[in-house]
Amino acid sequence: MDMKSFNTKEKPEVEEIPAGEVKITDPTLKGEHKKRGRFRNAKDVWIRMRRNKLAMVGLAIILFLFLVAIFADVIAPKGFAQQDLANQFSKPSSEHIFGTDELGRDIFSRLVYGSRISLKVGFISVGIALVVGTTIGAVTGYFGGKVDNILMRFIDILQSIPDTLLAIAILAALGPGLANLMIAVGIAAIPGYARIVRSSVLSIRDMEYIEAAKAAGSSNARIIFKHIIPNCLAPIIVQATLGVAYAILNAAGLSFIGLGLEPPTPEWGAMLSGGRSYIRDYPHMTIFPGFAIVITIFALNVLGDGLRDALDPKLKR
Repeated sequence: MDMKSFNTKEKPEVEEIPAGEVKITDPTLKGEHKKRGRFRNAKDVWIRMRRNKLAMVGLAIILFLFLVAIFADVIAPKGFAQQDLANQFSKPSSEHIFGTDELGRDIFSRLVYGSRISLKVGFISVGIALVVGTTIGAVTGYFGGKVDNILMRFIDILQSIPDTLLAIAILAALGPGLANLMIAVGIAAIPGYARIVRSSVLSIRDMEYIEAAKAAGSSNARIIFKHIIPNCLAPIIVQATLGVAYAILNAAGLSFIGLGLEPPTPEWGAMLSGGRSYIRDYPHMTIFPGFAIVITIFALNVLGDGLRDALDPKLKR
């Protein structure tokens, strides 16, 4: 037998795998590997989050407010609209721990029920801004060109109007009410999310995995919603957390000037507005609603700061 032909005999090809890396060929195992990777990333974020004591305090306050809102019917000793004209302007006591207002309504009960309104307005309005703003930002950043110019000029128009003034204009057109309040606050917040997502998309749209998805025949919608937006989640989550705080504050301001919810709905801003005429003689009518707004905004802000630090890749150890 010819030795040359023996030496050049075809040998089975063996794929080289880098040391320390395991090749997964089973599709089921690949999916499990991805799940474990996502779980590991979430666990790392949680570990970094726990190191920030102030952020954990904010998280505890927000969870407490959620529990208060869920079990308001159990916690509140009286109905939010229940009047007791014999106990008007009662100061804090064992019977009314936060006192009563000008109609004898229990302020503590109204604050408890008001937590439902404030959290609902904050999260739903941010949800509206998040969906619309993220979609606009992702589309403009991905396609560019005329699409980018047209949509971003529309965003520029919205952003040129102060958020509160824009919300006032929308409420003036739609009228007062909970749904209209959430729509107005949500529309006013759209430009911020659109610009953040657009800037993130511009930085990742030319990366290799996006080019690979295009080469594989993926549609533009699939690339945007499956590959691009998931990789922009970190700044979106931080902006949404801080946005909830701003939405609650904006809604309280609109209710304070009479464009929010109508009486007797127990909204914290409306409670502040109702107590301002009696602030010298009965300061408890404004102190407790004001404190509820302040502590909620504080908790959301420190939680947003903690999430930003935890999700920042530069801080990974």
